[in-house]
Amino acid sequence: MPLEVQAVKNKVYLSQSLLIMNLRALEIAKFVGGRIIVGSPETIVKGVGSIENAKNGEVVFVRDKKYEKYLSNTNASVALVPFEPTVSLPPNLTCILVESPDLAFLRLVEHFYPKKIPFPAGVHPSAIIGENVVLGENISVGPFVYIGSNSKIGNGVVIYPHVFIGENCEIGQDTVIYPNVTIRESTSIGARCIIHSGVCIGSDGFGFVFDGEKWHKIPQVGKVVIKDDVEIGSNTCIDRATLGETVIETGTKLDNLVQVGHNVKIGKHCVLAGTTGIAGSAVIGNFVRIGAGAGINGHIEIGDNVSIGAWSGVAKSIEAGKTVSGFPAVEHSLAKRIMVSQQYLPEMLKRIRELERKIEKIESIVYGEPKDNSE
Repeated sequence: MPLEVQAVKNKVYLSQSLLIMNLRALEIAKFVGGRIIVGSPETIVKGVGSIENAKNGEVVFVRDKKYEKYLSNTNASVALVPFEPTVSLPPNLTCILVESPDLAFLRLVEHFYPKKIPFPAGVHPSAIIGENVVLGENISVGPFVYIGSNSKIGNGVVIYPHVFIGENCEIGQDTVIYPNVTIRESTSIGARCIIHSGVCIGSDGFGFVFDGEKWHKIPQVGKVVIKDDVEIGSNTCIDRATLGETVIETGTKLDNLVQVGHNVKIGKHCVLAGTTGIAGSAVIGNFVRIGAGAGINGHIEIGDNVSIGAWSGVAKSIEAGKTVSGFPAVEHSLAKRIMVSQQYLPEMLKRIRELERKIEKIESIVYGEPKDNSE
C-alpha cells in the first residue's frame, strides 16, 4: 500500500493514521525532501543501518566524501547522499540526493523507531502527588514518582519511575524525564525538554565563607530556570543560584556528567560535551560549543559563537567568534604551535645543556675559571 503523505506548511509529514513501517524509495524521497538520482523508486526499505554494516532492506546515509568509498560494497538498499556518487555502485542500490543527510536520516530513524512509553498513560497508584499539584492532560507518571506540593506538570509530560520533583516546580508540555532524576524545589523546566537518568537539578551551589578557623555554608536560596527544547545528559548536575537564577536558554544540549555551577547563564543552542565544568556566575553566550573535559572559570563571559577545545582551561573572558584550546586556553592557532613545540622540548633541553658546557669551557679559557653568572 502506498504511503500517504501530507503537506503542512511546506513540509511533508508521514500520516499519523498509518501503521505501515515499510517504505518505498519514492516515498522516502518525498518524506525527506530529496530526489532519486540512481536506482529504482520501487526499492523497499524496512529499517535503518550504518553504511559499513547495513543489510539488504536498510537505508543508510553518507555525510560527506570521506565516506563515499563505503558505497561501493554496501549491502544497503537505499543511501541518502549530499552529492552524486563517483564510485562504482552495487546494482541494487538506490541513491537519494538530499541537502542534509544527517537530518533526513534522523527523520527516518524516528519513523522506524517510534517512541514508546513502557507504562500506561495516567498516574501510577504508587506515585505520591502533593497538595495543589496541577496535572496536565495526557501525562504519564510512572511508579514511585514523587511530585511536591504546588507544582505544575504540563500536557503530554512523561515521568519515568523513581523521579523526585520538589515543591513549586513547573514542567513544560511534552517534556520527558527518565528514571532516577532529582528536580529540587522551585525549578522551572520548559517544553519538549529531555532529562536523562541520574540528572540532579537544583542542588545547592558550592558557596562557603572561611572565618579563619572553619568554613560556613552560604544559604543557596535561588532557583534553576531551563527553557524550551533543552536536553540534559545522564548524571549532569545543575546547581541552584545563591540568589536569583541559574539559567539554561532554549535549545541548549548538555552531555553526560556536566557540572553547571550556581548563577551560571548559558545561552541559546549551545552544546557542552561530557565532563565540562562551569564555575559559578560564568556567562556563556549563544551558539557556543564546548569540548569534553573543558573547565570554565567563574565570573567570566564567553561570547557568542565561541568554540572551546576539549580539555581546555578557560581562565578569562573570550570575545565572540573565537576558537580556543589548551591549558590555559589561548587561540587555537597558537595552541597548535605550542603543542607542536612541546614535542621538541627534550631535544632543545639537551642542546641548551651542550651550549652551556661549551660556554663554560670558553669562559674558563678567557677568564681562567668559569665566570660567575650572578655578576
